[in-house]
Amino acid sequence: MMQCMASTVFRHGAFRFFFFSREEPRMHVHVAHTDGEANSGWNPGLGWR
Repeated sequence: MMQCMASTVFRHGAFRFFFFSREEPRMHVHVAHTDGEANSGWNPGLGWR
């Protein structure tokens, strides 16, 4: 089993933007906040979704 390491890209207020190395091939970033967590993916031709 491969381990994934979370790397913080940047922080803005209570938001933390990060990614996991080796999680999956799709380009995306996770966003964590005290109210919850989400992720956003990159779609070539359309940009961030």
